[in-house]
Amino acid sequence: MPTPAPAATRMPTLYLSHGAPQLADDPVWPGQLAAWSAGLPRPRAILMISAHWEDAPLALGATRTLPLVHDFWGFPERYYAVQYAAPGAPWLAESVRKLLGGAGTPVQDVEDRGLDHGAYVPLVEMYPDADIPVLQISLPTLDPERLMDLGRKLAPLRDEGVLIVGSGFFTHNLAVLRHPGGVPSWSREFDDWGRRALEGGDIDSLLDFRHTSPAGQLAHPRTEHFAPLFVTLGAADATGELDTRRSVIDGFWLGLAKRSLQFG
Repeated sequence: MPTPAPAATRMPTLYLSHGAPQLADDPVWPGQLAAWSAGLPRPRAILMISAHWEDAPLALGATRTLPLVHDFWGFPERYYAVQYAAPGAPWLAESVRKLLGGAGTPVQDVEDRGLDHGAYVPLVEMYPDADIPVLQISLPTLDPERLMDLGRKLAPLRDEGVLIVGSGFFTHNLAVLRHPGGVPSWSREFDDWGRRALEGGDIDSLLDFRHTSPAGQLAHPRTEHFAPLFVTLGAADATGELDTRRSVIDGFWLGLAKRSLQFG
């Protein structure tokens, strides 16, 4: 397959809260994601870093269309019937290898790994035609500073028309889903703290969020859903665009903050 021509416009870089399979049934959120993507330049390809794939050294997923990874349990059958047959992006995998290899970052190939729900659930809403090539890569670490460095290394892809997307959840504690009853105070407090830190450009506080944020241990008992934010921050920092940040989506879903951000 020939390599597509580069896009003329530098793509923004995103951090999105990706929801769960039942996001498709929400009366508001799918429309918010669709409106967001409609306002973006059309990507040449999408590079997705999802909270649901941790592997080191950094792994490149499938470069051809494979069945989705339905990495959830106990849902109605219709959620397992969802398909998203986006084209593979072997040229993008090669570009990632070159960028990271040149910087001394080891890379492995996991060619039998399809897109997980952190990748396809939002993409179904944003690009429902599944006609944009997608490459998923793993989170090789949960260390925020190392992930920011990874984002900086990947940033040149933005000038090749690649949309770099960190997919997580701005607060993520599944205990709240088992005890419905509105938005818990820890989720609201962490979301407000994160908004203010981003608006103030306080990257140091974000990097040390386990200690500087209110209720950080409750908002993220494990940090994998906040970690993709730092790849996004690094990809913006490399081009001096941290101050272009804006919250495109905010509010809460089943008590969890769905704040989603765009830089550039």
